[in-house]
Amino acid sequence: METKITFGVIATNRNFFADSLVASGRRKVLDKLAEFGIDTVALSETDTNLGAVETWSDAQKCAALFKQHQDKIDGIVVTLPNFGDEKGVAEALRLSGLRVPILLHAFPDVTSELTAAGRRDAFCGKISLSNNLYQYGMNFSLTENHTVDPDSEEFKAEIQRFVRLCRVVKGMRKARLGAVGARPNAFQTVRYSEKLLDAYGINVSTMDLSEVFGNAEKIANDDPRVRAKLEEINAYAPSRGAPDDRLVLMAKLALVLTDWMDAYDIDATAFQCWDSLQKNYGINACTVMSMMSEKLMPSACEVDIAGTASMYALTLAADAPSALVDWNNNYNNELDKCLYFHCGNWAKSLVGNIELIQAEVLGTTLGRENTWGAIQGRTPAGPLTFARIDTDDRRGVIHTYVGEGRFTDDPLSTISGSHAVVEVPGLQRLLRFICKNGFAHHCAMSQSSVADILQEAFETYLGWEVYRHE
Repeated sequence: METKITFGVIATNRNFFADSLVASGRRKVLDKLAEFGIDTVALSETDTNLGAVETWSDAQKCAALFKQHQDKIDGIVVTLPNFGDEKGVAEALRLSGLRVPILLHAFPDVTSELTAAGRRDAFCGKISLSNNLYQYGMNFSLTENHTVDPDSEEFKAEIQRFVRLCRVVKGMRKARLGAVGARPNAFQTVRYSEKLLDAYGINVSTMDLSEVFGNAEKIANDDPRVRAKLEEINAYAPSRGAPDDRLVLMAKLALVLTDWMDAYDIDATAFQCWDSLQKNYGINACTVMSMMSEKLMPSACEVDIAGTASMYALTLAADAPSALVDWNNNYNNELDKCLYFHCGNWAKSLVGNIELIQAEVLGTTLGRENTWGAIQGRTPAGPLTFARIDTDDRRGVIHTYVGEGRFTDDPLSTISGSHAVVEVPGLQRLLRFICKNGFAHHCAMSQSSVADILQEAFETYLGWEVYRHE
């Protein structure tokens, strides 16, 4: 996953405040962003007075610069070292034509320095700038606290959060998802509108399972790529005696999927993981899918493309693997706890004591010998973010929910596959919302705390309906 970020930076000025505040403030913010490993595009001190935006001419120059670098600018940081010029900034943003997240930052005043030489009034200027952007119909983000010192840890945290937000918005607007096979016939729950997703920039490419099986059959067992992939599989998860021929089938499947994803620039996949795969090929795809998710290329079960989109958004926000889960079982009489489960394909970093096993449930009807490749393991205690994107075809909208909870270490009987016990405050209220609003029984999860980032990305910049569970 590409992690390098570039921000357009606008420092603004109100000319009857001290120029020294703008000169030092602009440099401070640029230096801090460089310290955080972020590239910047900004006017120089020879382009405009102090390198700031204040006049119509400044706005034109800033917009032209941003247009010149539009392909690499992921977000824009507007900093107010003093009150600033709200009109100049708004016009620069509008003229640039960039559709990227915008963060408004204001320097704090020190009450003992409220003199002609030391007074900023950025506290007030930020409100005025926000008002102008609202009038212009522009979406923007705010720091948690109204003013923030760039030398503080708070500023660093705000920038890190904004980086994640920009990554989600950019990634989702150009996401390329792969649907491998048809959905299992009974699973109407995972139906979705490809057209609605495409309207927001999310492309879906398809591949029939016959192509997968046919291309895999053409690969020789002793192909060097097969041997290399076998070594990778064996290093990834120890198995309970998986036959060599089944491991070879997994290696070939991984190669076919990787080649197809490379050819079409696929970011994430959804796979028809039962039951044609077991009947006609002889394995479970879980291990291969787990390995892709571990590499931040999420792979969802049961051709759940909306679930794949959910996983990809969560992976972008957390910069860590995500998994597709079932809201699966109640946990005794504890109403805020439940079990997450899948056969399972969860990424290695999400489960402890990982093992490659047979899929116990599918094996009852498809033959245990045909279900080698499931991942066994439990997610340890820690933070939880869950999210679901779905297309509401009846209303023609994309609707979502996001929330947080925690993974627990509560006792659990022996259960095969990937599993976890989770605690979500107000779980019964959330489950009623899911059922009443037609969401699938799947959601995406990760060990992270990024629900606020997903909420803002979905709601403010992508224009989707969001239910934030709290």
